Amino acid sequence: MKIGFVFTNYNNAKFTKDAIDSIQAFNNGLFRIVVVDNDSDHEDIEELNVINDKYENVDIVFSKENIGYFNGLNLGINYLRKNHLDINCIVAGNNDVLFPKNFYEAIQENKNILSKYPVISPNIITADGFHQNPHVIEKISIIREFVYDVYHFNYVFAKIIIKLAELTKSFTDRNDEAQHEVAQEIYQGYGACYILTPKFFELFNELWSPTFLMYEEFFLSKQLSDKGYKIFYEPSIKLTHLMHATTDKLPGKLKWKFSKEAHKEYRKYIKGI
Repeated sequence: MKIGFVFTNYNNAKFTKDAIDSIQAFNNGLFRIVVVDNDSDHEDIEELNVINDKYENVDIVFSKENIGYFNGLNLGINYLRKNHLDINCIVAGNNDVLFPKNFYEAIQENKNILSKYPVISPNIITADGFHQNPHVIEKISIIREFVYDVYHFNYVFAKIIIKLAELTKSFTDRNDEAQHEVAQEIYQGYGACYILTPKFFELFNELWSPTFLMYEEFFLSKQLSDKGYKIFYEPSIKLTHLMHATTDKLPGKLKWKFSKEAHKEYRKYIKGI
């Protein structure tokens, strides 16, 4: 199985370099890596050019505008599939991730799952040891859907809800991630990284991306469910996530506005109270 990697970059080329270096440690230059830059500033682009010159198996695709997360990944996916026809499995996601040396072996050991499911969610572990998958095992409760509506109604309400969530986390958190040792079908996988299998490309050309940013987990799950499939979480395929390197660069209210627009699109398919 030939696999490729696609990442987006926005003013954080250092993370991109570290992700690529972690792949090179087990890759030996055999796999293709595509980085889509979402219109970063000049200094960051210069850093990407250095990376591009250093590695023969890395391609940088420069977008003239910031087209968002999944749209950026789609640009890279289409580039990779057009220029490297032998690749039929793509690891796609954030650039703030690090891959262990046995990552490719873990994928090879799960070929039976990759042949059955279009998307595999790996075991994503933060630098401080928190497991981010399985992100959502079952559908969202109606109470939580109501909280989402309140959160997106007003920015002040959003900040209050975030604070309340922090204070009540011990008994209000979904805690789906506690099942991180259990391989299983899930409703949504954490959006930092997905493995798009050959089965995915039998069904689709790219990721469904109706929004600029946010709610990507839901839109991917719906894209699959419309064809009768679910995401599969596989705990033996592991990687490290350094946490929101791109979105943390966005001002708080701007990030909320992106989420609000995505929530409007979400409500077209999932009704609230």
